[in-house]
Amino acid sequence: MIEPVPHEIPTADGALPGLLWLPEGASADAPVPGLVLVQEIFGLSDYVRSRGADLAALGYAVLAPQIFGRLDPPVVAVEDDDPDVLGTAMGLVGQVDWELAARDVLGARDALVAMPEVDDLAVGLVGFCFGGGLAFDVAARAAQAQTPVAALVSFYGSALPGLLDRAEHVTCPSLHVFGTADSYIPMEQVEQIREAVTAGGTREQVRFELHEGAGHAFDNPNPMFHHERASREAWAQAEEFLAEHLPTGR
Repeated sequence: MIEPVPHEIPTADGALPGLLWLPEGASADAPVPGLVLVQEIFGLSDYVRSRGADLAALGYAVLAPQIFGRLDPPVVAVEDDDPDVLGTAMGLVGQVDWELAARDVLGARDALVAMPEVDDLAVGLVGFCFGGGLAFDVAARAAQAQTPVAALVSFYGSALPGLLDRAEHVTCPSLHVFGTADSYIPMEQVEQIREAVTAGGTREQVRFELHEGAGHAFDNPNPMFHHERASREAWAQAEEFLAEHLPTGR
């Protein structure tokens, strides 16, 4: 497993801590595609770190900004042994300044683009839950700034129902995955999301996948969320999508 190293991300709002995974062989002479990994509500948890390592093993340079690093006091992740892990995480998300978080993710994208080991034309976004919605918003902002991201992978983006007015700007290749038993985002809203992000089915570059019987956060290994089949199948879809749109040559 590729281990991350701490990485300070320069932004207009001040430096932000993050974690960086560089795949074996990445260099200025052999640059690789990059991915900004946007955390779920539990922060840079062991689960998010494991997915960072998975992506690096596929050949991507991965940078995960510590979104909760802006809080007072800063937080890396909610501990798994927290007796109210979900309540604690929801409380932290409630303190996040969305505009600042979006700028931080854009800053992480810019930091990857500037790295000599990274192909500056092949940097995308991968987000889970809170991060899936934030990544979608950042993709819209980047497109409006004429600096579009190369691809977007959004796992059950929890903020998407309130971001559908941004969908017209997110024209990059995108993958959205949802569970059909998501109690947080019911199927009626999921279908509204599908209609918006695919522009009524006319955007062939947007892939939309539903996983039967899976609830919200089904890729998270915590037993209260995990759906083994959906997690396995959705991750395979993500790998396939990334290989098509951000190939690493591995």
